Amino acid sequence: MKRQFLAVLSALTLAASANVAFAADAAAGKAKSASCAGCHGAKGISAVPTYPNLAGQKAAYTVKQLKAFKDKSRKEPTMNAMAAPLSDTDMANIAAYYESLK
Repeated sequence: MKRQFLAVLSALTLAASANVAFAADAAAGKAKSASCAGCHGAKGISAVPTYPNLAGQKAAYTVKQLKAFKDKSRKEPTMNAMAAPLSDTDMANIAAYYESLK
């Protein structure tokens, strides 16, 4: 009985912490994304065909790509440098902002 209680308690704790970890602040992401606008456009729509549009992009995908640029498993010198100082929270916030755009 005690083991079942601990298992349920652990599962609930994990679920609660997962929800907190994924809560992102799109307003903070908008402020943090100012440096992205030079290539990806002020509203996430790039004027240059070779630079991807970020508006409406799924947040999970954007975070995955930013992490890949940061750890250099995806190599692109400009993006590697732009992602390097970003924290996980910064990435989640930026991704939430771009996902919120249409």
